[in-house]
Amino acid sequence: MSIHRPAVLLPTALPARDCPLCPRLAAFRDAQRAVHPQWFNAPVPPFGDDRAELLIVGLAPGLRGANRTGRPFTGDHAGELLYATLRKFGLAEGDYDSRPNDGLALTRTRITNAVRCVPPQNKPTPSEIATCRRYLTRAISALPRLRVMLALGRIAHESALRAINLGPAKYPFAHGARHALASAGIRLFDSYHCSRYNTNTGVLTEAMFREVFASIRAELDRTDVQAAVGG
Repeated sequence: MSIHRPAVLLPTALPARDCPLCPRLAAFRDAQRAVHPQWFNAPVPPFGDDRAELLIVGLAPGLRGANRTGRPFTGDHAGELLYATLRKFGLAEGDYDSRPNDGLALTRTRITNAVRCVPPQNKPTPSEIATCRRYLTRAISALPRLRVMLALGRIAHESALRAINLGPAKYPFAHGARHALASAGIRLFDSYHCSRYNTNTGVLTEAMFREVFASIRAELDRTDVQAAVGG
């Protein structure tokens, strides 16, 4: 069964600033507001092109990254690698300067997280992931031109599949894997998360990350040609 994708992301697709659905995350968010009242400290909305063909799904906002700045992958090491790679492959333009008003713009690309609120120790629980999945489903449904998803890490991979009513058992996570999700009209790519831990330990190198994006870019170019021929 294909997914209905309205052209506009409705306000109801976004969690409220004081979303109470996950009590542990709400309590942690309130604690951060008390300590850092100048930070964003709220569910982080998606960022990028609202007619995107590529949706990148991360895990959750970083405490001093997106939770501080209010934009996915902004203000931490993961963002430096991700946005530099997007620029290299023509999927972003402008300068990334670790702040939401740096002028960076995404092209054909949108970024969101499986969990919208920052979790303690960057570890959401299974129930929190499941509870927040309604917003991932809506983020996916809101992209009428979506053709490719990139999951950064196993949790994002499994949540993205479940968000479109597919089971992870049939589509196992592996770095560099690609899965044809025929029922949804989407091709899902996998990568290890671009976290500082993964890059510092060599689990993910810059070359490995670029290889994934080279495959994604080739897939977008291939479908561009098909659309042109078909048109």
